Amino acid sequence: MMPANWYLDPDDASLQRWWDGERWTQDRRALQDEPRPPDAPAEFSFFSGKSAAAAWRQRAEFFTARYGAERAKLEQVVGELVQARGALSRVKGMELIEVEAEIARRRGELESLTAEVAGARSVLQREREQVLEVRSVASLQDVSLFDFDHVAEGSASLANRLSEVRVKYKQLIKESRATSYSESFTFNGSAAKGKTFAKNMAKTMLAAYNAEAENAIKAVRAGGLDTARARLDRVVDRVERNGAMIDLKINAAYHRLRLEELTLAERHLHAVKVEKELERERRAELREQAKAEAELAKEKERLDKERNHYLNVIEALRQRGDEAEAAKIEAKLADVDRAIQDVDYRAANIRAGYVYVISNLGAMGERMVKIGMTRRLDPMDRVKELGDASVPFPFDVHALFFAEDAVGIENMLHRTFAEQRVNRINQRREFFYTTPTDVLDALQSHGVSLVEYAVEPEAEQYRLSIAAAGA
Repeated sequence: MMPANWYLDPDDASLQRWWDGERWTQDRRALQDEPRPPDAPAEFSFFSGKSAAAAWRQRAEFFTARYGAERAKLEQVVGELVQARGALSRVKGMELIEVEAEIARRRGELESLTAEVAGARSVLQREREQVLEVRSVASLQDVSLFDFDHVAEGSASLANRLSEVRVKYKQLIKESRATSYSESFTFNGSAAKGKTFAKNMAKTMLAAYNAEAENAIKAVRAGGLDTARARLDRVVDRVERNGAMIDLKINAAYHRLRLEELTLAERHLHAVKVEKELERERRAELREQAKAEAELAKEKERLDKERNHYLNVIEALRQRGDEAEAAKIEAKLADVDRAIQDVDYRAANIRAGYVYVISNLGAMGERMVKIGMTRRLDPMDRVKELGDASVPFPFDVHALFFAEDAVGIENMLHRTFAEQRVNRINQRREFFYTTPTDVLDALQSHGVSLVEYAVEPEAEQYRLSIAAAGA
């Protein structure tokens, strides 16, 4: 900072010149460097918390002192300007011009200093906030509370709630309300030592609890919430046993918030698991549709070739004059044309297909059926695929019939037995707790005509297996 009455030389900006209150003197000296603030500490870490906080305090003190000095200098400049204006009436020609120039220069200097002080105030405020943040992080890390990656942070629906929960339990730690302990405990007859001992032990036990809570959250799996909650409950019991001497406890409100954080993790993992399962079902459905379309296209190609063959045969027979044989071939040609129309219809009408009702006595018991539909040319191909190596016995077919609105009939049956649906989450799992007889009654009550319907399952391999096991 420039000492009182020493200012930048208007003739040489590299020098300072003495102003005696009325005019410039011939006293000059070299421009002096201003002190610099202490360097800001490096990024905070758990083991450098105290030294970092001390460095921030030094910077805060530096800017506070600088602000006071700059303010005093501004007040001095303002006073000098007032004196200069009072002297205007006493100066003559050239002196008046010199004073006006000095006033203009001082005004510019005042504006510059005002901006500098405003900037210093802003820096000081920011650094005060950083010091507070450093202290806050240090206090949380003292009890092993770190901002680790939480699986629910990627969830659009759960991320906000997770943030709220974390803010709440961090506030409990800052307010020393995450634990409770006896304040009347004494150590070697000293109440002060007893209080220090109890406080340090509470901090140590809370650190152990927080470490276990973080591990439980990272290790939780979809569907494993009860196990993870029990794990954290056991930690609370262990803390209370180890801290019985000072009546140490993890406060219920803090424990409840950490359990909610754990629940949010499991809910997100469960949602991801369900979405993956649904995606697998959607891909399986698309593969089934692609197979049906490929079969229809292949059948259409085969029928077109057969039709062209019959046309050539008819033409050759007529050239030979064999009208009787040509008429027989024309009858076959009509059958082919009807088959082509049927294939074209099924390719164009995606609602047409085969509805099936199947069961698997050996794998699913007597009171469970699967109700679905397929657009495959041979619907039994689909039934056989369902009875692959994933089940021990093949499915038995109770009903398998073509319908122009197979999708509508399938949806009707699904609505009828909605309360008996086995999987309430994945609607593509078309299994129901009901019997073939109940499904038959539902079809008949909705006017669906059936040529064949088998109430009792054949279950040949299952029955033979039971007999072999009892032999």
